Amino acid sequence: MITQADIQRINALARKSRTPEGLTPAERDEQRELRRRYVAAVRENLTAQLDRTVILEPDGTRRPLRPKE
Repeated sequence: MITQADIQRINALARKSRTPEGLTPAERDEQRELRRRYVAAVRENLTAQLDRTVILEPDGTRRPLRPKE
């Protein structure tokens, strides 16, 4: 789970990385871990949304969206 504080920290590190002083090695590691967690949360949310998606057929029936094989 990614929190709003985590997103703010990601943004703060991104802003600092564009300054002349840049990021320290510890900050780079922190940024990498926060970005990894953020991407995992986005993927998890997208997967959950797709799992709830149904296709409405012309005859009115609904069928769940299935992954391609």
